[in-house]
Amino acid sequence: MSDYRAVMDLPKLEYFLAVRDHGSINAAAAQLGVAQPTISQALRALEREFGIELFHRIGRGMVLTSAGHALAGPARRLMRDAATTVSSVSNHEGNLAGVIQIASAPSLAMGPVVELIAQFHKRLPRTQVHLEWLREDTAGSELLRSGDVEVVLTHLPVETFTRGRPGDRPLDVLPLGIQEYWYAVPPSQAHLLPPGDGPIDIADLPDLPLVVVPGGSLSGEIEAALTEVGRAVPPAAVLEHREARLAFVAAGVGGTFLERAMAESAAARGIVCRPVAPAMRRSFGFVYDASELSPVGAALIDLATEWVGSRADVALA
Repeated sequence: MSDYRAVMDLPKLEYFLAVRDHGSINAAAAQLGVAQPTISQALRALEREFGIELFHRIGRGMVLTSAGHALAGPARRLMRDAATTVSSVSNHEGNLAGVIQIASAPSLAMGPVVELIAQFHKRLPRTQVHLEWLREDTAGSELLRSGDVEVVLTHLPVETFTRGRPGDRPLDVLPLGIQEYWYAVPPSQAHLLPPGDGPIDIADLPDLPLVVVPGGSLSGEIEAALTEVGRAVPPAAVLEHREARLAFVAAGVGGTFLERAMAESAAARGIVCRPVAPAMRRSFGFVYDASELSPVGAALIDLATEWVGSRADVALA
């Protein structure tokens, strides 16, 4: 395959990425508002320039070949860099402009991370942060390799994150803080908790059914901790959307474990939350490839590094 940097026809790359993202020329054309033949011709021209097929044609669908997968990440980074350049040049004040794509574990998009993003927007008001959910901790590595996102916000450590090539150095990691989990019960069940407002020994948790969110390593860690002290109970509700936990607990369905930032705000709904002992904590941070960051991505990492260094305490979420 020829060097992708030689292909500077950005519309062709935009069409390529749209077909990759939407799975067919028809869907890509509808999304971009262009004629289907325009995209078909652009893809054929791109394949001629590279001298290799980028898609398998399966019925009306399109699936990337191995060469197409190899092109996806660099193409997305080229498009991102081009957008940043155009936005910055058109800004008469000279401030950096552009978009950064971040994949975040849903439980981490709160508390100190929101404070960091607010500072980033205040410093660079012409930037945008696009945040998508990282449903599985292990999915972040592929999102970074494909160029779909520049930064992943996830729990640490991240031994499962690799660059995808044997012998590659590890991805870059910037620890941001520690997330702590508290136990929460419905107002009607608060009398089952030990007296006081201090931490509850995990062995003294009441025999309440749990409201849980499936998947992720945290769920397994909580289940293992409860099983070890003989407090494992069957779930009363299994929710795909962790945001729904508060409503279920407030309605009396059962207890749950909440991120500290969410637990502190749950009191407004009458939910009773207490820390547990031993404390349930997990560190979190940004994972990224410093060599592939756009100017906007690099600016976010620079600010995050300053932010971490300026804090006298550990950021708890």
